[in-house]
Amino acid sequence: MTRGRVPVGVSNRHVHLSKEHLEILFGEGYELTQIKELSQPGQYAAKETVSLVGPKGIIEGVRILGPVRRQTQVEISRTDSFRLGIKAPVRESGNLKGTPGCMLVGPAGTVTLNEGVIIAARHIHMSPSEAKQFGVEDGDLVSVLVDGERELSFHNVIIRVNEKFRLEMHIDTDEANAALLSNGSQVKILGKSRDALELVG
Repeated sequence: MTRGRVPVGVSNRHVHLSKEHLEILFGEGYELTQIKELSQPGQYAAKETVSLVGPKGIIEGVRILGPVRRQTQVEISRTDSFRLGIKAPVRESGNLKGTPGCMLVGPAGTVTLNEGVIIAARHIHMSPSEAKQFGVEDGDLVSVLVDGERELSFHNVIIRVNEKFRLEMHIDTDEANAALLSNGSQVKILGKSRDALELVG
């Protein structure tokens, strides 16, 4: 990693399932099949996929990420929301109260969610030592510079600090496409959002 810079991880649409919903969709006692470890320790992409059904459309082959969670969560992009006809809000992972739902279709059954569909807020994972290096704390909002052919800045990027985290900024496919970013691209933290905006303004 270039000093002072953060690698990027582009997050495509995906689903986190509760154990209850996993068994409804795939069968009693079913366990996810890991096919690829993700950048954050303990997280993985599973072989299993489901279909998302909204008022206006269907998206098939949506990857499930493991391990199972306490509550099912569906993460889509703004573009996906138009396709499905779902007004998904931008939220932090796990903040699902008042969000819209959708139908999940698996090989063994279907699940109708009353809530749980979000557009994930952009964020940066880092360890406590990395947070100290960048001068930030868990929950801080920072501004990030993307240089290159389509230079731009992202503001109000949430800092998430945990001993198990590995340094990486997570954005969705819409954000990545707008800035010509891909997995492994590097961006620079300018500072906390208010300070960075004052410098720009």
